Amino acid sequence: MSLAKLMSTVSRLFFLGALVLLVIAVSESAANLFGYTFLRGSYSGRRLLEFASVLLIFVTAVLLRQIKDALRK
Repeated sequence: MSLAKLMSTVSRLFFLGALVLLVIAVSESAANLFGYTFLRGSYSGRRLLEFASVLLIFVTAVLLRQIKDALRK
Protein backbone atom coordinates (compact mmCIF):
# COMPACT_ATOMS: atom_id res chain seq x y z
CA MET A 1 0.00 0.00 0.00
CA SER A 2 1.45 3.33 -1.00
CA LEU A 3 1.64 6.32 1.31
CA ALA A 4 -0.88 8.29 -0.75
CA LYS A 5 -3.43 5.49 -0.58
CA LEU A 6 -2.86 5.03 3.15
CA MET A 7 -3.29 8.76 3.82
CA SER A 8 -6.47 8.80 1.74
CA THR A 9 -7.90 5.88 3.69
CA VAL A 10 -6.97 7.37 7.06
CA SER A 11 -8.42 10.71 5.99
CA ARG A 12 -11.73 9.10 5.07
CA LEU A 13 -11.87 7.17 8.33
CA PHE A 14 -11.13 10.31 10.36
CA PHE A 15 -13.82 12.22 8.46
CA LEU A 16 -16.32 9.46 9.16
CA GLY A 17 -15.27 9.43 12.82
CA ALA A 18 -15.71 13.20 13.05
CA LEU A 19 -19.21 12.93 11.60
CA VAL A 20 -20.11 10.19 14.09
CA LEU A 21 -18.82 12.31 16.97
CA LEU A 22 -20.82 15.28 15.68
CA VAL A 23 -24.01 13.22 15.53
CA ILE A 24 -23.42 11.88 19.05
CA ALA A 25 -22.77 15.38 20.41
CA VAL A 26 -25.91 16.80 18.81
CA SER A 27 -27.97 13.82 20.00
CA GLU A 28 -26.63 14.21 23.53
CA SER A 29 -27.52 17.92 23.50
CA ALA A 30 -31.03 17.12 22.28
CA ALA A 31 -31.41 14.44 24.96
CA ASN A 32 -30.20 16.90 27.61
CA LEU A 33 -33.00 19.29 26.65
CA PHE A 34 -35.48 16.63 27.76
CA GLY A 35 -33.53 15.73 30.89
CA TYR A 36 -31.94 12.53 29.59
CA THR A 37 -28.39 11.49 28.82
CA PHE A 38 -26.85 8.48 27.14
CA LEU A 39 -23.18 9.32 27.64
CA ARG A 40 -23.56 9.03 31.43
CA GLY A 41 -21.24 11.97 32.07
CA SER A 42 -18.16 10.33 30.56
CA TYR A 43 -17.78 13.06 27.93
CA SER A 44 -19.74 16.21 27.41
CA GLY A 45 -21.04 17.27 24.04
CA ARG A 46 -18.46 20.05 23.89
CA ARG A 47 -15.63 17.60 24.44
CA LEU A 48 -16.91 15.41 21.61
CA LEU A 49 -17.04 18.45 19.35
CA GLU A 50 -13.41 19.18 20.26
CA PHE A 51 -12.40 15.65 19.25
CA ALA A 52 -14.33 16.01 16.00
CA SER A 53 -12.63 19.31 15.21
CA VAL A 54 -9.19 17.79 15.79
CA LEU A 55 -10.01 15.01 13.36
CA LEU A 56 -11.31 17.50 10.79
CA ILE A 57 -8.15 19.61 11.08
CA PHE A 58 -6.10 16.52 10.26
CA VAL A 59 -8.37 15.74 7.29
CA THR A 60 -8.00 19.32 6.04
CA ALA A 61 -4.21 19.11 6.30
CA VAL A 62 -4.16 15.87 4.32
CA LEU A 63 -6.43 17.32 1.64
CA LEU A 64 -4.27 20.43 1.32
CA ARG A 65 -1.20 18.24 0.95
CA GLN A 66 -2.89 16.24 -1.80
CA ILE A 67 -3.85 19.45 -3.61
CA LYS A 68 -0.28 20.75 -3.32
CA ASP A 69 1.10 17.52 -4.73
CA ALA A 70 -1.40 17.57 -7.60
CA LEU A 71 -0.47 21.15 -8.53
CA ARG A 72 3.24 20.30 -8.60
CA LYS A 73 2.70 17.67 -11.29
